[in-house]
Parts: sequence; C-alpha cells; structure tokens
Amino acid sequence: MTRPRRLERGEVESWLATHAAWTLRDGSLHREFVFDDFVGAFGFMAKVAVLAERLGHHPDWSNGYARVVIDLTTHDVGGLTALDLALAEAIDAC
Repeated sequence: MTRPRRLERGEVESWLATHAAWTLRDGSLHREFVFDDFVGAFGFMAKVAVLAERLGHHPDWSNGYARVVIDLTTHDVGGLTALDLALAEAIDAC
C-alpha cells in the first residue's frame, strides 16, 4: 500500500475555508459534536466507525455522555493527508 502524502499548509487552509465546522488544533483536524443524549452520541459514533473502517482510516476521539470530540491526523506521516479530509467529509455527511 502506498503511503499517503502529507498535505501542505495551504492545502489544509483551503479545505478549512469551505469546512468551517472543523478547526486545526495541534496539527489535527478537530471538531466537537453535541447530541441530545448518550444514545444520540453513541449512534453517531457507530456510524463514524463504519465509515472509518471503509476508509481504513480511524479517528482519535472521545465521548462524554452527549458529546463526541474528534481529532483526525495521519500518524504515519506526522500530519494531515487526503484520508483525513475524506473522513471529515464523510463524518459531516452523517
């Protein structure tokens, strides 16, 4: 399998300009989601888990009751790749 290419800062900034819900935090794409309750948050996480498996790219995330915090980065390259952008877009579509 080919190693993904690390994106340049300008590429990331261009993407962020059209995906305002995501921010750049400590070199990762970051977003927080708040749901009505734990079941809503857990259901969302289950959907994201299926998407992540399909892409073969998995988020760093946490859950506290009705809140889900997601950080995306490609650890192998020490930064962001097209995989992170694709997963973020798939998450947005949930």
